[in-house]
Amino acid sequence: MADMVKLAGSVAAAEMLIAGIAASPAAAAVVAENDRRLTTRTHKFANGYTAYVAEPRSRSLKPTIIVIHENRGLNAHTRDVARRLALGNFRAVAVDFLSLQGGTPANEDAAREAIGKLDLGKSVNDAIAMLDELARSSRGGKVGAVGFCWGGGFVNRLAVAAGDKLDAGVSYYGPAPEPSEASKVVAPLAIHLAGLDERVNRTGFPWVTALRNAGKTVRFYLYDGVNHAFNNDTSAERYDKAAADLAWARTLRFFRQYL
Repeated sequence: MADMVKLAGSVAAAEMLIAGIAASPAAAAVVAENDRRLTTRTHKFANGYTAYVAEPRSRSLKPTIIVIHENRGLNAHTRDVARRLALGNFRAVAVDFLSLQGGTPANEDAAREAIGKLDLGKSVNDAIAMLDELARSSRGGKVGAVGFCWGGGFVNRLAVAAGDKLDAGVSYYGPAPEPSEASKVVAPLAIHLAGLDERVNRTGFPWVTALRNAGKTVRFYLYDGVNHAFNNDTSAERYDKAAADLAWARTLRFFRQYL
């Protein structure tokens, strides 16, 4: 808040700015919860995590994509993203990475605090176990992952740790590992970065360079003039429809190629 007051000029202005950046739980979903083209359910993994699953009504097996939430936890927006993937003919599994702490709280500040306390290494290892479990019921045994913000960084680290258990990964504006870790990546990666996101880009640019130098399959997209979290349509301050739509089309095309 102190930093925001310096930026905005007053406490009142800072509060308005924070409200603009924060997600709006009242924002309309792109795909309705009761969309008749889809089925949704709650899944519990063997390791105790729960997830929101959305998939087409067709009984045929679909390739699976794990959806990894922002630092707000598994909220309505992330479930909406899962339904969007399901309309793209995937089984989308939006994991609540706060499951073992009692689940994502309704209060966003509490959710961010809980995310900050996670042991990221353990969470990544737990996600690898989920890949194994999901592969058994996925078309061709294929499982990918897409993540946003905190989840984007998670996808990068999952790609380092999972080896060939991850078949494709898409990272949206996620902090990147040390470039020296690039040699461990097996899965093809697509990386979306925001032009104005200097904090994330300080790690993202070297990461992309290291992946390329290591001969890895990587698609890199930089969206000029947009902010971190440009895909999140519940944040009027950050959302950029043109960039979000373009990135989404590229994401679907990438998953269709590799899954």
